[in-house]
Amino acid sequence: MVEMVPWLREAAETGKIDGLRVLILEDPYIFERIDEIPFTDTPLHIAAEEGQIEFAMEMMNLKPSFARKLNPDGFSPMNLAVENGKTELMLRLLQTDKDLVRVKGTEGMTPFHCVVTMGNSESQLLVEVLQACPKCIQDVTVRNETALHLAPIKNHMKAFNILIGWLQRSTGNHSSILDFEKKIVNWTDKDNNTVLHIAAKKGQYEVHAILISVAIAK
Repeated sequence: MVEMVPWLREAAETGKIDGLRVLILEDPYIFERIDEIPFTDTPLHIAAEEGQIEFAMEMMNLKPSFARKLNPDGFSPMNLAVENGKTELMLRLLQTDKDLVRVKGTEGMTPFHCVVTMGNSESQLLVEVLQACPKCIQDVTVRNETALHLAPIKNHMKAFNILIGWLQRSTGNHSSILDFEKKIVNWTDKDNNTVLHIAAKKGQYEVHAILISVAIAK
């Protein structure tokens, strides 16, 4: 197994980009060897976890494929940024490549799904992700859950309201926005539960009322 050289790991942890070019001159294939490993922590993973923005952006320039690689725990660099509260770094990655929020990790969870499950404190981040990559709302987990399922499962009502509001205002590339909204709202998970079923089981009357009002509006 290829181990990351100690200097490179320390540089990623501390954000030192000086010397990266020297390292490449000494060993032009250093990043290629890391990239050959199917599941590993790359320098970008480490920088994302530590919130080292400049180093992460430099790695995106040098080796953008690292951004889609999963580590042994099934996390992409953006996943780690979200999980560790490194919002600014996450947004910089989003600006560089909006589809990074759709990279599926453990159990099919994307960084977008992680934002939804992080809680109401991340509501502004949720809005920014939706604006940057509207299609991410279509992605499902291995249990066939959409983000609309995950919000009530985690009791995050503010996130749920944002998702519903975005669906109602969306002007995506679908021939019928109402049909698309209906498709997402009525999507069933692996146990054939719609969001309405989940809300009823959890006694979430606010969610139940919102979904009924959406149905009536149609």
